[in-house]
Amino acid sequence: MKIKIYLENKRQQVEDALHKYILLPSDPFKEHIEAMRYSLFAGGKRLRPILCLAAAATIDNTSKVEASLMPTACALECIHTYSLIHDDLPAMDDDDLRRGKPTNHTLFGEAGAILAGDSLLTWAFDLLSQTEITSLPPERQISIIKTISRGAGPLGMVGGQALDIANENKAFPFDTLQTIHRNKTGALILCSIQAGALGAGATADKVDKLTIYGKKIGLSFQIVDDLLNATATTEQLGKAAGSDKDRGKATYPAFFGVEESRRLAKQAVKSAKDALEDFDHRADPLRALADYICTRSN
Repeated sequence: MKIKIYLENKRQQVEDALHKYILLPSDPFKEHIEAMRYSLFAGGKRLRPILCLAAAATIDNTSKVEASLMPTACALECIHTYSLIHDDLPAMDDDDLRRGKPTNHTLFGEAGAILAGDSLLTWAFDLLSQTEITSLPPERQISIIKTISRGAGPLGMVGGQALDIANENKAFPFDTLQTIHRNKTGALILCSIQAGALGAGATADKVDKLTIYGKKIGLSFQIVDDLLNATATTEQLGKAAGSDKDRGKATYPAFFGVEESRRLAKQAVKSAKDALEDFDHRADPLRALADYICTRSN
């Protein structure tokens, strides 16, 4: 399939929905909401929402199911954006650029950026819990909320970020790097796929297979991120290149070198696609997305 066309069509659908669901700036919270919207609409592939919708389509590819999961997809993007705002803060990765634009705290101040991230995270769960904008059965809605909470929280993305910071400029074993990657990056990718599957009413067997897929593409995504940070330019990335080395972070290239890391990323993609063996043509977008994740340039 033509993955670039698919990605652009889905990205635009998510973009339109975000404009529908996100707050508009108005007094007395105008500047705060503008800070939220600045980062949310600063560009981006909308990959996590797209993975959610693509996973749902492997089970039920009707427009009704996609519409019922669009608030979930938007919530995932709000969570992802909040994590980027906080990652860029001086106390974290201390970046001035994100997607080729000034980071949130450089425009709105550190306190403003922290609060913008806080509100995006909280607003995500407002979207997830609203019954009037989704036709999901209550039990599926609760399962999705629990899945995303786990993926985004202390046993997932936030925990991985904490572990990453705690181990800067330290020598640590490869299994620690795996734990960081599995949580810091992989957990939100995985729960995006699981949320889509649960929302579409997937059987436990299908959820298990999509979980394997999600874990493997999450790994490939982070290996490629490590590679790009080490080999691409700031202009190509839209953020500071070489920052992992500067901050003393352990990465796949640091452990294995560039070529072996590329091989491991491709191996993870193959394992991801193998997990979809029992799925029909409706899983073709997920297959193509796995290849795209491994070959992307930013």
